[in-house]
Amino acid sequence: MLREKLDYAGVVDVSIIVISSFENPARIDALKFLKDVLSWKIKAIIPVTAFIGAYHILTRYLKLPKKEIKDVIRDTLSIPSPAIFEDISVKAAIEAIEYAVAYNIESWDGYIVYLAKEYASGIIYSIDKDFEKVEGVNLVIPISEKRLNEYHKFIENILK
Repeated sequence: MLREKLDYAGVVDVSIIVISSFENPARIDALKFLKDVLSWKIKAIIPVTAFIGAYHILTRYLKLPKKEIKDVIRDTLSIPSPAIFEDISVKAAIEAIEYAVAYNIESWDGYIVYLAKEYASGIIYSIDKDFEKVEGVNLVIPISEKRLNEYHKFIENILK
C-alpha cells in the first residue's frame, strides 16, 4: 500500500544512515537528526532501500564488520516509526532511473529524488551535493559544516 500524498518535511538519504551507523566525527549530529525523524519530531520519510544501501556502503567501501553493521541497521529498522517508508512501485523504479539518467546520478539517488518530489515538496536530507544539480529539489544538510569537514577528512583517512 503506497502512502497518501502528504507534505512530509523531506526524504532522508542513505548518507545520513551511513554516518549514523558507525563511530565518526559527525555521528552525533546524524544520530540526533535521525532520532528526530524516527520519533516523528521531523516528519520526514526514510526509505527502507536507504538502509540496504547503507549496509552496502559501510561493509563494501568502508570495510566495517558485517555483523556489527547488520545489528545497527536491524536495531534501527526495528524502531516502530511512521518515518520508515516500505513501499517501492514500478512507477517509482522507472522514475528513479529516469532521474538518474537525466541528472547523471546513481539510480538509488534517483529514487530519493522521486520520493522527494512525490511526497516531500522536493526536500532531501543528505550530505550528497549531487542533489543540488536536480531541478525542483532542495538539499538540506542536517550536519554542521565543522562536523561534516571532520567527517570527510576521517573518511579520506579510512580509504587510504
